[in-house]
Amino acid sequence: MEGVVVLDLSRALAGPHAAQMLGDLGAKVIKVEHPGGGDDSRSWGPPFVGENGDISTYFLSCNRNKESITVDLKSESGVKLIERLIPHCDVLIENFRTGVLDRLGFPVERLHALNPRLVILSISGFGHDGPEGGRPGYDQIAQGEAGLMSLTGPSPEEPYRVGASIADLLAGLHGAYGVAAALHERHRTGRGRVVRTSLLASVVGVHAYHGTAWTVAGQVPKASGNHHASITPYGAFHCADGMIQIAVATDAQWRKVAAILGIDNPAYAVNSARFAHRDELIDEMEKVLRVHDRAHWLERLTAAGVPAGAIRSVDEVYGWDQVASQGLIVEVDHPALGPIRLPGPPLRFDGMPARDHLAPPELGADNAEVLAWLEAREREA
Repeated sequence: MEGVVVLDLSRALAGPHAAQMLGDLGAKVIKVEHPGGGDDSRSWGPPFVGENGDISTYFLSCNRNKESITVDLKSESGVKLIERLIPHCDVLIENFRTGVLDRLGFPVERLHALNPRLVILSISGFGHDGPEGGRPGYDQIAQGEAGLMSLTGPSPEEPYRVGASIADLLAGLHGAYGVAAALHERHRTGRGRVVRTSLLASVVGVHAYHGTAWTVAGQVPKASGNHHASITPYGAFHCADGMIQIAVATDAQWRKVAAILGIDNPAYAVNSARFAHRDELIDEMEKVLRVHDRAHWLERLTAAGVPAGAIRSVDEVYGWDQVASQGLIVEVDHPALGPIRLPGPPLRFDGMPARDHLAPPELGADNAEVLAWLEAREREA
């Protein structure tokens, strides 16, 4: 994405996550924030860090590789600055409620009049049109409305939210790949396009087999706790010192697990039979698994080629050598915090060395630099 310029008008998580992904890939991302406090997530915590305890770790999670400028979009000077920036940008990202950008003076027609090549990513809660288009949508609301909570939790009677803000993050992910597609199309057409996604669309878009269970088979999927809705045994099990997960996707894998655990029951030979007797099978497995600790069983299962793993806490994940080896932790030099570690980008490209990343910016830290860059671009035009 080197050479691509992104104007990030978004705030909170979905839009900033999309912009951060583009920034990770080398795009120049100009984050526009209100001078009276900036992005909403700057005030979201705890935890807060820093000498004054006023830097949000939430904000730090989704704003690396960006430059921050402060602009009052409701002021005449702010509108004029955005009008000057748009012709020199390739992508604009916004997640205002439907109609807000129009009221600020920047409907799609106006944006494309200023820059016909502009790719516009618009992220909403429930879609920009339709009978409920324009509804405000936060992550947990979307998780419930899009059916995800009905699939999550210990039982159908206790719907749970996913621990991460998954609707926001998926919307950012889908938005970023939509932008990549629109930029590719622009090479052919010379024109930008509006890319739209929503929290609702992004969750429904990953229903996968839960969706087809209903649309094709007419069955309503329900929460099944820590065990797979269709495959057995496939889930979390108690050992002497905690829990592990075992994922048996084939009958051949089951035969290996059965041999390790000493379970000799021909009634469990095929998945359909194991699923029909799932509760009994899980109880039988746990009686054996509770005899030894996790390390014992993981060593034996891994040696047999059976997918299995520990259930790690977040601190254990970031202390794991495998995570570090995949570039999933990056160190940046923050102007107030000094060197800090952040979760890293999930993509690697063969033959390309690891890049240096910019720390999430302080509010308005790049006002002068961005203005100088803009003036230089205007002189070149």
